[in-house]
Amino acid sequence: MAMKEKNVQIGGPGNRRMPAKPKDAKKTLGRILRYLKDYKVALIMVVVCLIFSAGVSIAGTYFVKPLIDNFIEGLKGQVDPDFTPFFKTLALMVFIYLLGVACAYIQTRLMIYVMSNSLQKMRNELFAKMQALPIRYFDQHVHGELMSRFTNDVDAIRQMISQGIPSAISSVVTIIAVFTVMLTLSWQLTLVAAVIIVLMVFTAKVVGGKSGRYFVANQKQLGKVNGYIEELIDGQKVVKVFNREQKSIESFQSINADLCVAGTKAHTYANILMPMMGNLSYLMYATIAVVGALLSVKNVGAIEVGTLVSILLFTRSISMPINNLSQQITGILTALAGGERIFSVLDEPAETDDGNVTLVNAKICDNKLCECEERTGTWAWKIPNGKGFDLVQLRGDVRFKDVSFGYEPDQTVLDNISLYAKPGQKIAFVGSTGAGKTTITNLINRFYDIDKGEITYDGIPIKQMRKYHLRRSLAMVLQDTHLFTGTVRENIRYGKLDATDEEVEEAAKIANAHFFISHLPNGYDTVLTADGANLSQGQRQLISIARATVNNPPVLILDEATSSVDTRTESLIEQGMNKLMANKTVFVIAHRLSTVRNADAIMVLEHGKIIERGDHEELIKQQGKYYSLYTGLFELS
Repeated sequence: MAMKEKNVQIGGPGNRRMPAKPKDAKKTLGRILRYLKDYKVALIMVVVCLIFSAGVSIAGTYFVKPLIDNFIEGLKGQVDPDFTPFFKTLALMVFIYLLGVACAYIQTRLMIYVMSNSLQKMRNELFAKMQALPIRYFDQHVHGELMSRFTNDVDAIRQMISQGIPSAISSVVTIIAVFTVMLTLSWQLTLVAAVIIVLMVFTAKVVGGKSGRYFVANQKQLGKVNGYIEELIDGQKVVKVFNREQKSIESFQSINADLCVAGTKAHTYANILMPMMGNLSYLMYATIAVVGALLSVKNVGAIEVGTLVSILLFTRSISMPINNLSQQITGILTALAGGERIFSVLDEPAETDDGNVTLVNAKICDNKLCECEERTGTWAWKIPNGKGFDLVQLRGDVRFKDVSFGYEPDQTVLDNISLYAKPGQKIAFVGSTGAGKTTITNLINRFYDIDKGEITYDGIPIKQMRKYHLRRSLAMVLQDTHLFTGTVRENIRYGKLDATDEEVEEAAKIANAHFFISHLPNGYDTVLTADGANLSQGQRQLISIARATVNNPPVLILDEATSSVDTRTESLIEQGMNKLMANKTVFVIAHRLSTVRNADAIMVLEHGKIIERGDHEELIKQQGKYYSLYTGLFELS
């Protein structure tokens, strides 16, 4: 397989990658906020509601002063006091508070709408980008870490958009407004409060900064834990067959311990911040109460009772947004760390596709090839010529000319390979693991681009072909099958989305899958889950073959297509495959040499070079590497 040939280091029990560290929080915040630009009207309404809600809270506190000074103190000693103004003031307060509740509801609903749609767009972009990334990217990154972009990182951004940013705006507005009102009431007491507020802000900056750094580390470790768990779940059979349960537990405990350390440090600073801020707010409250009392006693009338009570309430109301703002710092930093991890994927260069040759349906018109809309079974390459287009019939002529390639710069997998497959020929590749067999088929698909040489398809360099159209002309059956959640019919139709039910069933019959599918609980409508876990490995392979069959392409690549089926089933498949392979160019990779005996040409690879070529009879006569492999297999059987 390609992975073995590349010798690429991937994630797993023995090799865990570290995610990249966040580098530019300001830039990341700007990019996140750009997802909100389509909701300017809603955001303006949110800001207005936040400001009004903050104003309501301040107004409610401010009303305490006239209630005490004008009514409670003012009505003392009156024989028949008039409470009408008092009740009117209370009614006004109730009305204002109800408006505040309405604004809070509107603001919450709008932010949910903005957040949901923005994150939907972000997830769509992230998923679309992953589809556009080259295969090499997935070879080099742990799948669990990539999954954490969609879960942990997006969720952190969700919390920031829906809670962090609105709460921060509300807190800032409240702090500024409260401080302004306090100045109008008593500049002396406001000055005392300002000194302690500066101390609170400094504390929040120091403790919050440390907490933020540890939350970044916590996010990284969480991604590693997710990646390890996903790989171990996928590889449970391997773990059990080699009795590595205890080793897996020990490895997980090691990773989980790192997460525990990072999480403990992060939450330690985050959790001590609120008590520290709370105690400082109590200190501010007590200090202002003492100073206000002293000013009132020494200078009677300098500070009225209502004024002092209002300022004391304002000190409580200003400490809450400061506490809240300090709490949001850690959440925002966590979201920025997750955002940068997401943008690191979005900024990855997409799979290059600069070809201009496309594949079109064709038919014969007046003794020449012409393009048509309907599917005729005949295809043509549409080649721009400066004035228009030339049509070259798709025949399946594939040629390698002095091709060299390596997955890593210092590791050559194929060394000056030259070969050809004429239309309708069956070409087989044999050789030991890592010889480069699967690499050749990967290059035909342009999963990777070659380092040197040229690959042509019907005389056209494949670099000139659009990858989508190149891959439309091919069908591939891999050794490692993958089935999607859905019905059997949908999985077969994956090879041709517009295939009719009759075409689906005909493809299954050719692959000899129709019999067992018919005996499933719901036949072709049986739902497959967990990569077809409710089927045997051989049955999954048969469906994979049927999926390639339904497209009926001119070029077919079979990478150990019958490796997971028994000898009898293999014989049945070969009978159907002979129909499928008729008049097609076929590339076959097989370890069972009995399956390649009827190939038109057999290429024997060793260390990235073709050391022997010819048909079965010719290679047996040469008594070389192929002869040794074949006779050794025959003796074993």
